[in-house]
Amino acid sequence: MIEYIENPPSESELRAFLHLLDVEPKEMFHSGAFSKLGLNIEDYNTFETAVGLLLEHPEVMNRPVCIRGDKAVIARPAERVNEILD
Repeated sequence: MIEYIENPPSESELRAFLHLLDVEPKEMFHSGAFSKLGLNIEDYNTFETAVGLLLEHPEVMNRPVCIRGDKAVIARPAERVNEILD
């Protein structure tokens, strides 16, 4: 388990697991965090803008992100973890 606020992933680590997730950029974000920052989620709709935002504000990351080998899921709901356990 990685405490991403205390030890945020490097840019290369972030890019690697975002690639494994294979989701639309907006799926990477916790929408509640956007209102606290005064940001518009629609402004971050590409992979590059998502990476930049997550490097600057890791608190907007939708979590938990679970990775196993070459598979990853955003475990919301928690049962999604089963998708990578087979």
